[in-house]
Amino acid sequence: MHHLPGNLFILSAPSGAGKSSLIHALLGQHQDMQLSVSHTTRAPRPGEVNGVHYHFVKVDEFKALIAQNNFLEWAEVFGNFYGTSRTAIEHELAQGRDVFLDIDWQGARQIKAQVPSVLSIFILPPSVAELEKRLNQRGQDSQEVIAKRMQQAKSEISHVTEYDYVLVNDDFQQCLLQLQQVVLGQRLTLQKQQQHQQALLTELLAN
Repeated sequence: MHHLPGNLFILSAPSGAGKSSLIHALLGQHQDMQLSVSHTTRAPRPGEVNGVHYHFVKVDEFKALIAQNNFLEWAEVFGNFYGTSRTAIEHELAQGRDVFLDIDWQGARQIKAQVPSVLSIFILPPSVAELEKRLNQRGQDSQEVIAKRMQQAKSEISHVTEYDYVLVNDDFQQCLLQLQQVVLGQRLTLQKQQQHQQALLTELLAN
């Protein structure tokens, strides 16, 4: 997979750090980047489109894909299966698109074991107080749920040392710029430039 023209990125963050907004803004500015669409066995929710939000599959179909080693990572959450398809990602990378995986540290570990060239990025909130404020501002959750999410955030953040890049989402535009720098910088590594600029290098080095 590391010889394909596109790059694979992992993005992780605790709930409330603003990861979804950052991804949405980044993809809005770049046509050659996209978010990986996971497979799941859960039923579509109202408004969810197959192939856009998830690839909705039956349990036996999912288990067959596990048996074929088609998932870079998969997990069972509350009785439903979720997974990242290797073939779907390879297809996008082969087209020269950069693909983002929105997963937690456990999924990240599974992916890294199979794709060592993957770049991982962790997004931090600027403070505990700000994280709590953002979770409260959503107005979706009870205090009990928010307290649970805060605990979960601490446990997620404890794995930050397993990531290649760490960004602090204090000022949104600044963080978006940093995310872009990481992603675009990866396209300029020697290995990628040898792929993309083959003709140029051949010409420059010809006698």
